[in-house]
Amino acid sequence: MESLRIFAPATVANVSCGFDAMGFALDALGDELIATKNHSKNVTISKIEGAMLPFEADRNAAGVVAKHMLESQGFPFGVDFQLFKKYKPGSGLGSSAASSAGAAFAVNELLGKPFDATQLVQFAMLGEEAACGSQIADNVSAALYGGFVLIRSYHPLEVVPLPTPPELYVAILHPQIEIKTEDARNILPNDISMKHAITQWANVGGLVSGLYSEDYGLIGRSLQDVVAEPTRKLLIPHFDSVKLAALENGALGAGISGSGPSIFALCRGIIALERVVEAMKKSYSQTGIDYLVYTSPVGGKGVQIL
Repeated sequence: MESLRIFAPATVANVSCGFDAMGFALDALGDELIATKNHSKNVTISKIEGAMLPFEADRNAAGVVAKHMLESQGFPFGVDFQLFKKYKPGSGLGSSAASSAGAAFAVNELLGKPFDATQLVQFAMLGEEAACGSQIADNVSAALYGGFVLIRSYHPLEVVPLPTPPELYVAILHPQIEIKTEDARNILPNDISMKHAITQWANVGGLVSGLYSEDYGLIGRSLQDVVAEPTRKLLIPHFDSVKLAALENGALGAGISGSGPSIFALCRGIIALERVVEAMKKSYSQTGIDYLVYTSPVGGKGVQIL
């Protein structure tokens, strides 16, 4: 294989209660990436559409991932990337993770698949560090595995794929403002109370149980975040009103997608999804802030060859 074009899905990280430990992929939104071998033994980026990102490989998430992977194999060849970004960086939908996971998957294919899924996540985390300052695994794991994932441990890394109930859809409202992941992390409290810790642990357990049992009510009741949302929502204009509109119109639960500003709402079935989307749009149309809305089934496939 000399060249391939891949789809790398957008992702929702944290999923309210699972801060830095849970995420899921979208079926209907993501980036595309073309990776082509070359004989220069260099990593280059010849095209970027849809976002203002660096062309220098050492400063681009996809380039950083590719360089580490190829170096580990003695740099048998070089790779050129063309990146087609379909949604904005800083959206809270894993834009850098799509680049990182997409590059990891593509380079592994070009190399003949020497790396397993866990190793691909570890390489993709290096791209996240280059883009966001932290080796976070939730977005890249969801993008590579598809569906829901749980990061059970970072040291050593252990990613647990979780089942995705078939009627689960997501509505996402993306205010057209940008929140940097680093800023969203800096606003978080350094300590939390034992009461809040117990609440958060219980909600993660409830969400995992609900996914396995396809108990949509339990999924909804578990989508509560007492750790990050109370402070991060202050960075998102009109967050509370949009969340309330979603919940009052049938959403199972709603919260901040990743570090924001996107707001996600999980729904059971298409009819509920459409009702929730209209309610979120109606709520935000009164704010004077531009926004985009995305809808998707919760994706089950992750990064894939087109």
